Amino acid sequence: MVSLKYPMNTDNPEFIPVTIDKSHIITIGERLYTESIEFVREIVNNAYDADATLIEIIVGEDIIEIRDNGSGMDREGLRQYFNIGSQQKLCSPKSPVYGRDRIGQFGIGKFATLSAAKRFEVITKNGDFVGRVTFDKEEWEKVKDVWRLPLEVLPADFRKMDGTTVILAGLNKKFDPKDIEAKIIEGTPLKAPHFRVRLNGHTITPRSLSGHRIPFLEGTSFGPVTGEIIIIPETASSIKELGIEIKVKQVTVRREYFGMETWGKAMARIAGEVNADFLPITSDRTGFIKDSPEYEAFQNVMQQVVADVRSILQKLSGKKEGRKVSRALKEALQKIYKALAANPDLSPFGAFPVGEETKGIGGAAATPKEPDETDQTVQAAQAAQAEQKKKRKKKPKVKQLTPNAVIKRMKFGDIGVSICVDGFGEDGAEVFSEETTIYINRDHPLYKRESSKVDTHVLNLARLITQEISLMKDPKNPRQAFERQSKLLRDAFIDKSE
Repeated sequence: MVSLKYPMNTDNPEFIPVTIDKSHIITIGERLYTESIEFVREIVNNAYDADATLIEIIVGEDIIEIRDNGSGMDREGLRQYFNIGSQQKLCSPKSPVYGRDRIGQFGIGKFATLSAAKRFEVITKNGDFVGRVTFDKEEWEKVKDVWRLPLEVLPADFRKMDGTTVILAGLNKKFDPKDIEAKIIEGTPLKAPHFRVRLNGHTITPRSLSGHRIPFLEGTSFGPVTGEIIIIPETASSIKELGIEIKVKQVTVRREYFGMETWGKAMARIAGEVNADFLPITSDRTGFIKDSPEYEAFQNVMQQVVADVRSILQKLSGKKEGRKVSRALKEALQKIYKALAANPDLSPFGAFPVGEETKGIGGAAATPKEPDETDQTVQAAQAAQAEQKKKRKKKPKVKQLTPNAVIKRMKFGDIGVSICVDGFGEDGAEVFSEETTIYINRDHPLYKRESSKVDTHVLNLARLITQEISLMKDPKNPRQAFERQSKLLRDAFIDKSE
């Protein structure tokens, strides 16, 4: 391919100016900030960057006023304030008084305000300088070739102390203070020291969640990843704000799930935040540059953190479920103990010791009373029990399949039965026995359904246990076993004293 080169006229060079229509400045702001309420967050963050310790937001019918006690601006500061894309904060990333990491970057947010208001007014004081700049949307668009805003220098005593006031007048929509508060909570560093934001006289406080806290600190080649994940109680879980907040310089950029969307309902129990100041963010501060090495390193760290969180969640859930099962199992065994005491002929374990209380549940057996010497029935029963004890083989060990298995033993003197409630899979048997050990499958769909309520849970456990005990009495006659079970269940759950 032949390239034709022509000599450049250096005597009378001609240039093409790069221009932009003034109306596009407002359009760019509107597009970068999809929610017009975002401008409040940016103004508050500008005040934070200026070392303000108190910011007052007053929301009226058609006006919003935001006052701060920061350092304020002089003439040069105002020029930088209205300089789109100014690099000043990048060149001076720390605030001079409190050494805060400055949040603002692009400076386009103030133009986004004009999508919601007719006029944007800035009054600022720095030392003896007090100035007011008014950005009127109609006036700005009317004079197309003039790129400047009117500056009014005010008397030094016009404002008592340094700081800046931003007034948004002529609102074309109504802003709910609750929505503004939610945006401030999410998008400003409320936890920073020496920093407070008030809205219509009410101090805005950061969210406070209770639950199991999991702090973490991980390193990357770009910087640290720190944060805290909270596993909140089921009763406090909500689907309104799912995901983990990702913060850059203490400000939430967005929420992400990190694969938790596959966890089902358990996902609603996970809350918390992660801080990674090295992450590159998009111009509208609502996302990250995902094809960057920084974001990839961050994702690798968070995948491991979330995996650890899931493991802890499963352990906590298992402990809670274990306590619930243990209570229900103890109650079921107490009722069965009572029924067997009333029907010793139905017991597969020989004679039933007569005791004052049903203390043989999950621990020591009930203490038997001394039998009367003339009580031939009790003596014969004791003899039969002793004979059975001689024949009895070594007590089998319970097959504990998982750390979350719940095991209790119901004793009749020296004889009894062990109950193990554990997971054997959804396709596993609902209940089965090995010698004197009864295994109940907590993964079985019927068990899951009946365990949702305390009463049905206890009844279902009693049903399964009495079924196996009745079969132990005479495994070759299931019909009679069914009748024995029916009688045991009736006596277990019916109070004859009523």
